[in-house]
Amino acid sequence: MDNTKTNTGKTQVGTTGPVLIIGAGLLGASLGMRLSKLGVPVFLRDIYPVVSALACDMGAGQKWEEGGSDPALVIVATPPDVAADQVIAALKEFPSALVTDVASVKSVILEEVAAAGADLSRYIGSHPMAGRERSGTAFAREDLFESRPWVVVPNQETDPGAVLAMRSLALDVGSLPLQLDAQTHDQSVALVSHVPQLVSSLLAAQLAKALPESLGLSGQGLRDTTRIASSDPALWAAIIAGNAEYVGKVLRGFADDMQQVLHALEHPGVDIPSPSLVGAVTLAMRQGNLGAARIPGKHGGAPRRYQEVMVKVPDKPGTLGQLFLAVGETGTNIEDLELEHSPGAAFGVARLAIDPNSAASLAEKLQVKGWEIVSV
Repeated sequence: MDNTKTNTGKTQVGTTGPVLIIGAGLLGASLGMRLSKLGVPVFLRDIYPVVSALACDMGAGQKWEEGGSDPALVIVATPPDVAADQVIAALKEFPSALVTDVASVKSVILEEVAAAGADLSRYIGSHPMAGRERSGTAFAREDLFESRPWVVVPNQETDPGAVLAMRSLALDVGSLPLQLDAQTHDQSVALVSHVPQLVSSLLAAQLAKALPESLGLSGQGLRDTTRIASSDPALWAAIIAGNAEYVGKVLRGFADDMQQVLHALEHPGVDIPSPSLVGAVTLAMRQGNLGAARIPGKHGGAPRRYQEVMVKVPDKPGTLGQLFLAVGETGTNIEDLELEHSPGAAFGVARLAIDPNSAASLAEKLQVKGWEIVSV
């Protein structure tokens, strides 16, 4: 059941509950906060009482008490290395409940649940493609799933009603549901999530031995490519281990391409720069251009080209908000935003991605309002 509007204008929620969330970390607490705000009865259970207590204080639900009403839906939001055990236990403990997990890997969990002889008709895997560099309950947000894909992963025995229930859950929390089988899911996330995490972490690891003078030169490019390197090592070790086969295949392709560039760097030939080195780097860059161009646009459709309007933003409280207000007053939509700020600088540069037909006009209007345009 999709979200609709009633005659009173209130959102009608497809998930009725009660919902039991097992694991009150980032995903579990964020789900609880969103569902609780929608009026769905939510209960929380975590092996660490302090974690569930914090999540309750944040508005994610109530502490689960044994002997209460059985849940209609159980959401296992634990790390992937223990998710299968929790799913199996929940299917046994609550024989009338639909059980899902939100782990980042799906095949290994399905295999373990099936091997245990659990009721697969009531189990459906799922994976909200949402998260943060920081894990843990304290970083939970009720809007974490807004406009993010939510993968629904039924097995061959999953009841059709369970698929509808999971689609409703995704829509209720603001996500965009799509359906994949477990193998396709794991292949996909290896490419778009798991290997990017490893590559970012490996690059950031080189900074640990860098000279302070070198780090002082860092710009937005380095920040962009290492942003997710602050992620939880223990959690990601469990995720990568659970998807080792597909991560290994993607990482091998990455390593092969890297090796070609490395070979050219280490064997430049007589001429400097050598044709082979220039060719290897050019090929790598062109292949990267092609890959980047295939990343879907913000609405999930084909990539769209925008023009950048670069605006100098003084490093003072409220100036970025004033810039947004000024852009809004021109009637122009900001399609994307990046903010560059060098250490110690008295200003930053906001890179506004704008429809090409509106870029020049926006720049002129902002200049009239007193903003300094760096480039269009």
